[in-house]
Amino acid sequence: MSIDTNLSSSKIVLGQNQYGKAEVRVVRVSRDTDRHSIEDLNVSSQLHGDFLTAHTEGNNEHVVPTDTQKNTVYAFAREGVGSPEDFLLRLADHFTSEFDWVSGGRWEAEQYGWERINDHDHSFVRSNREVRTAVVVADGDRRTVVSGVQELTVLKTTQSGFEGYPKDKYTTLAETDDRIMATDVKARWRFADTSGVDFNAVYDDVTSILLAKFGEKYSSALQQTMFEMGKAVLEAHPEIAEIKLSLPNNHHFVIDLSFCGLDNPNVVFHADDRPYGFIEATVRREDADDAAAVWELIPGFC
Repeated sequence: MSIDTNLSSSKIVLGQNQYGKAEVRVVRVSRDTDRHSIEDLNVSSQLHGDFLTAHTEGNNEHVVPTDTQKNTVYAFAREGVGSPEDFLLRLADHFTSEFDWVSGGRWEAEQYGWERINDHDHSFVRSNREVRTAVVVADGDRRTVVSGVQELTVLKTTQSGFEGYPKDKYTTLAETDDRIMATDVKARWRFADTSGVDFNAVYDDVTSILLAKFGEKYSSALQQTMFEMGKAVLEAHPEIAEIKLSLPNNHHFVIDLSFCGLDNPNVVFHADDRPYGFIEATVRREDADDAAAVWELIPGFC
């Protein structure tokens, strides 16, 4: 086995690094009146900065303990959350101003919904419709906010087909102009400008647009529907630079009931959980910057 002497003699240095506390579960109950409300978050904090000697010399003088990061999340929650985006921006501003050697970082949150039981003032049931997400990436004084949604399961029983695709000797899929289309929407949208943005209102409107566009018209492919969903979001929200969508095609196959002498006019299906089609795309404004460094910190999207 030969060894590249140039490689073996090259200097070994520390590359890109970050650290923090992952998945801090915090529930904040507002008790200002007898009618309570809940904010339920899963928060992760990761710091960027001058941590060289911690890795190379075991010198911890710049290592803000991950336990401190956890406690800061709880302490900030005492003052309220507001929106996950605003909460993460507060954390970013705190860590980059409190510690001179912290130059930036990545703060992420998932928010879980709760609904009132029979409009009760203080009894709730967990809402499983979707999970709201938010990421704030700080680099010096620059803040990039990426909001999102995941686990938003949708299905349409008709007005979807798949035809006109190339075929070879391995193709067994039959063309159809009437099929079930189902997916679990996972989307993230990056703000070009966050000044004066009401993140809660934007989230509600974006998810409403995604749902409306999914079922609005005949779909020739999930790719077509995905683009229309993203396009509609950008048309309605000039403050959003781009939206990334990741949609599995949750296949529903018509069951052949001829074995028992029955027909099946598209009424009985097998929901196949795997394998599944996996469709991803970015819908963006033509003049938007690609923010590649930010998206590298948010895995799972093309």
